[in-house]
Amino acid sequence: MDEVEVVVAHSERATLRVGDVFLKVDADRARMDVEAAAMALAPVPTPEVLWHKPSVLAIAALPGRALGRLGEPSAASPAAWAAAGAAVRRLHDAPLPPWSGRGVDELAADLDRECAWLVTNAVLPADLVTRNRRVAEAALRPWTPVFTHGDLQTGHVFVDGDEVTGIIDWSEASRGDALFDLAVLTLGHEEHLGDVLAGYGTAVDLDVIRAWWSMRSLLASRWLVEHGFDPSAPGCEFDVLRARM
Repeated sequence: MDEVEVVVAHSERATLRVGDVFLKVDADRARMDVEAAAMALAPVPTPEVLWHKPSVLAIAALPGRALGRLGEPSAASPAAWAAAGAAVRRLHDAPLPPWSGRGVDELAADLDRECAWLVTNAVLPADLVTRNRRVAEAALRPWTPVFTHGDLQTGHVFVDGDEVTGIIDWSEASRGDALFDLAVLTLGHEEHLGDVLAGYGTAVDLDVIRAWWSMRSLLASRWLVEHGFDPSAPGCEFDVLRARM
């Protein structure tokens, strides 16, 4: 009999693996509905949905392995990273999903709140937070919305050799900034940004990519700490922030 593997578990969500089936349980039913709908709409490989009930989604495992993990060197080839960039471009060229995402005003308010929390609680030095906040503000500009994955970290992109076999975890998918997806994909893997952009096929504003690296790290840090993850681990969010100094 296959064992039950706990892939990730915290107070909001849990993912279990039994053989080649993943069971995702989410306390936010609407978020789970978004995930199922986004996978149905996305013009890129996604896991097969076996069934979907309120708050629970059963999906089939993908072939291959994750493109990388934050805090670890990626074993994937430059061609695999370029293939990931090409897949992101197909997603961004697709029709917009029917639901919206966060706008500039909401992001600015979130940035104010999270920077204040990091400094007030002495989680990070004030000068580090201030410097990264200034860098992050370059992302707070008008953008043309595209179909974004919303959480396109390397662990959510699966490759086999030089081919993308699928992209998982679509619960944050929405209309958003294309450069946000590209930044999340290369967060902590800056050496592969050129490969991703070669596959993406369009010139981008590198200052905005860097801004999203800082923004993502600042906004995620409190959530990570409060849910049992460690943003201070080598190569992770705090190191990304230090790289901007």
